[in-house]
This record gives sequence, C-alpha cells and structure tokens, in this order.
Amino acid sequence: MKIEIWSDIMCPFCYIGKRQLETALAEFPNDKFEIEWKSFQLDPTITPQSGKDVYTFLAERKGFSVEQSIEMHKGVTERAKSVGLDYHFDKAIISNSLTAHRIIHLAKTKNLGDQMEEIFFKAYFTDGKDLNDSQTLIKLGIEAGLDPKEVQEVVENESLFLNDVHSDIHEANQIGVQGVPFFVFDRKYAVSGAQPVEAFVNTIKEMQK
Repeated sequence: MKIEIWSDIMCPFCYIGKRQLETALAEFPNDKFEIEWKSFQLDPTITPQSGKDVYTFLAERKGFSVEQSIEMHKGVTERAKSVGLDYHFDKAIISNSLTAHRIIHLAKTKNLGDQMEEIFFKAYFTDGKDLNDSQTLIKLGIEAGLDPKEVQEVVENESLFLNDVHSDIHEANQIGVQGVPFFVFDRKYAVSGAQPVEAFVNTIKEMQK
C-alpha cells in the first residue's frame, strides 16, 4: 500500500500526524507500506524574523494577543506530548521551509525521505535548530545519511529540486488539499489532518476489503 503525505515541516500537526500514522501502521506488521512525503508550504512568504519568537509572530499574523498565542501553543504542546513528542516553541526559530523541502527531495532519491522528514521535524519543534542556516541544514542532511557535498549543492543552488517542490504543491491544489497533513492511500482514500490512530487503522482496514 502506498501512502502519500503532503506536509510542511513547520506544521506542528504534521509531526503529530506522522506519529499517529506510524502507530497505526504498527498494527499491521505483516503488511508492506510505501511512504512518500510530498511538499507543501503553509506560508511560502515567510522570511527569517530576527529576535522574534513564534508566539509573537503568530499573534501578529492572526491578529490576537501574545498571551492568546502562548495558550494556543500550550495546547499543541500537550497534544504532541500525548503521542510522545517534545515540543519547545520557546526555542523554535522562524524560517522558510523551501530549502528543507528541496533537501527532502534529494533524500527521496536515496530512499531516505522519511528519515529526513523526521530529522527536520525534530530539529525545528524539539531542538530549536535554525533551518535558515546553511551549515545546520547540511549537518542535518548528513545525520539522515546524505552525502554532505550533495546537500551543500542543494543548499547553494536554489534551482535544484525546486520544480519537484512546486510540482507537489500544484498537485495538492489539483486534488483539493486545503491544509496539511493530508494522507492519500493508494489514490483511493484520503485522511485530512492529524486524525486519531483509529482513523488511520480504519482506513487501512477498509482498503484491505
């Protein structure tokens, strides 16, 4: 069974959804699943925000108070904790995810897409890594098992894998993806959002009928 996942590494629910899907897949130990990560950008216009934390950035974007933003993020942190993830929004560094998506496409050519996705999620939400920084991106690529020279080439050449990213986003628009995560099972069934484990389990069982 092939599962395609449209996702943005700056999306907290995408990481949560990844864990919930993995938990669901563990209930089918005798089945083979092919996971393909697809690029999506919640906000392609984001630029580095020197000295501005995530709470303030979102509050300004959404038009509510910093206090409200902090409370909202607390709720997301608790939900992440419920699936074993440790979020630290106080350390998160605002960045545009485009270069990371291009590196993920490089990783996909080496069958390392899932590893790269996981590493970027953890780097952003747990470790507070600066994904605007070229050396940080290269180190994370190496951690996933990529050749440092190839990662450096992608970081320095903004055209590499750019069409792949845009193609994923265009395809998402074509099939009506409104937000991420968005999971498509063998191009027959779709699950939108970080649904409970049971939703993924039920979808897989329905596919097996």
